[in-house]
Amino acid sequence: MAKTVLDFEKPIHDLEQKIVEMEIMSNDSEVDMKKEIEKLRKKLVDQSKKIHQNLSRWQRVELARHADRPHTLDIVELMCDSWVELHGDRHYGDDKAIIGGIARIGDQRMVLLGQQKGRTTKDNLYRNFGMPLPEGYRKALRLMKMAEKFDLPVVSLVDTIGAYPGLEAEERGQAEAIAKNLFEMSRLRVPIIIIVIGEGASGGALGIGVGDRLIMLENTWYSVISPEGCASILYRDASKKEKAAEAMQVTAGDLLKMKLADRIVEEPLGGAHRDFKGTASIIKNVILEEIEALRKLTVDELLEQRTEKIDQMGDWEG
Repeated sequence: MAKTVLDFEKPIHDLEQKIVEMEIMSNDSEVDMKKEIEKLRKKLVDQSKKIHQNLSRWQRVELARHADRPHTLDIVELMCDSWVELHGDRHYGDDKAIIGGIARIGDQRMVLLGQQKGRTTKDNLYRNFGMPLPEGYRKALRLMKMAEKFDLPVVSLVDTIGAYPGLEAEERGQAEAIAKNLFEMSRLRVPIIIIVIGEGASGGALGIGVGDRLIMLENTWYSVISPEGCASILYRDASKKEKAAEAMQVTAGDLLKMKLADRIVEEPLGGAHRDFKGTASIIKNVILEEIEALRKLTVDELLEQRTEKIDQMGDWEG
């Protein structure tokens, strides 16, 4: 049962509480309540499906930000058979908002990158609320170049509210660091798989988000700006975030229709925050499938398809 309950999740939460109460009563008394509990479980599944099939764009944004949603390290620890984190950009320092290292799933080795948020206030301060600094992007690029040297695929897990906008980030070359990553990722000679596991906001996400495949979990969003930011600019009122989310079309389904995303991955019933292990297992299988498919291409074919994919994102009709 989730610790944090969103407004539209309350009917699900209420049913879960009833089931727990009935299980306790059944255990503490001689009354057999198995049939009633099973009926409630079926009702819970039906209710969850009904609610999640009719979510608004803003509600999906809320799910992407859910306080209990699994973060990069949660997924890495559950799906990888081995994981060695590497640190530092060899220029300034080690950004805790971007993690990266060598991972192994079964016999498949890879360089795995991701943005990492915290849960508690202390963790969020340590991770800079998942907002990368320039040294984070330079660390990511260093690891991607290492992947290229040793012919390892790159897997990037995106989950950030954006790159850190502070003065110190600009002083250390935030824009240049992101731009350099875009350029280098566009021509990296190994497969690159991007998976949006939560929020994909602005250049903060794009800095580790250029690749051969853009895959999104179903309750995620990806856009140049947050709905609140858009509402503040266009409507002069951040409270109109729901209206902005609808106009911006930020969800996984929207990006698939616009041919920006390549694949939507279904989450466990009720959302990723209700089943960390199930979510990690799903992502693991997707990664292995995509690597196997991309490994069938020659390097030249890989780069040609990647370039074509990027070019098509700018198509327009005059």
